[in-house]
Amino acid sequence: WSEEEFDWASSVPVPEKPRILLMGLRRSGKSSIQKVVFHKMSPNETLFLESTNKICREDVSNSSFVSFQIWDFPGQIDFFDPTFDYEMIFRGTGALIFVIDSQDDYVEALSRLHLTVTRAYKVNPEINFEVFIHKVDGLSDDAKIEKQRDIHKRANDDLADAGLEKIHLSLYLTSIYDHSIFEAFSKVVQKLIPQLPTLENLLNIFISNSGIEKAFLFDVVSKIYIATDSSPVDMQTYELCCDMIDVVIDISCIYGLTEEEAGQPYDKESMAIIHLNNTTVMYLKEVTKFLALVCFLREESFERKGLIDYNFHCFKNAIQEVFDVRVKMQKNRKLLSQRRWSKQAPMESTAATTPIADRCIKSSTLPCNLYRQTLAVD
Repeated sequence: WSEEEFDWASSVPVPEKPRILLMGLRRSGKSSIQKVVFHKMSPNETLFLESTNKICREDVSNSSFVSFQIWDFPGQIDFFDPTFDYEMIFRGTGALIFVIDSQDDYVEALSRLHLTVTRAYKVNPEINFEVFIHKVDGLSDDAKIEKQRDIHKRANDDLADAGLEKIHLSLYLTSIYDHSIFEAFSKVVQKLIPQLPTLENLLNIFISNSGIEKAFLFDVVSKIYIATDSSPVDMQTYELCCDMIDVVIDISCIYGLTEEEAGQPYDKESMAIIHLNNTTVMYLKEVTKFLALVCFLREESFERKGLIDYNFHCFKNAIQEVFDVRVKMQKNRKLLSQRRWSKQAPMESTAATTPIADRCIKSSTLPCNLYRQTLAVD
């Protein structure tokens, strides 16, 4: 696989979007994961997918925050093949997901994982290494924990023997038949969002001033949550959020659209309230065209809905400021890359010597301070 075969002829060879690589042995479930998470394919339909025999690239641009490339690699890739330019691939990678079939003998998979990680780390030490222990739906809870512990120990022992103890592997138990695969992908994507601390801070301020117990910022298309507050995430709570988003989208598609709005089931008027039988209320509000805030709160707290809506309005404005900073950052990074590759002279001013993108990232903390001052407290 040469550079020409990948069609990388571009004036700016460094991609603007983070790159996520899906790797693993054949039939480990890589393509099924991609189809279920990003194409809404039913898990049962993945049984009929053919084995991947070439690298499949796809842009995921559902929102300004969930914007990256997914590269699905066939399991038979040979890193020692001289035509395989692994340095060019790993150099632009943000995260490497290695999928291990938990229902198969994973000795060979661990060997391939070690080879892949060591090669990638030498090229790009900034890569996030993620391991999906996949197809755990057929295992008992004890078996899941045992396999995770065994794989974690073996993989880290191999890295230690190679003198690479500094490499950190994040392990996840996943299955396409439940929400575990969405939660795992959420954790992977969050590491690629430089504004994550700012978003978490905004959510913490919002819930503390509104009587809310838990809040998620979701990408409604993929059901990946790009941020949540600092309290722990409960799997059941996350599943309820995903089900609520599905209900809202399904009803909007059937009843909420005009002919002009076809293909746009989610807009600025989207909102939903669900009262659970345990005195808990779920509240969904549109943040941007592709982002939704899903909150959990008690019924007595929801009686102050006016306060919550006012604070949400402030929260939405703060998110928009973060969004504007991100757009400026992406534009400036592209401009700097174009100047670098066209060999233009560097900027002369002292302020300009600091990368514009870096200055934008630092300014993304400003909305928190403004937002904290405008929130109402009951």
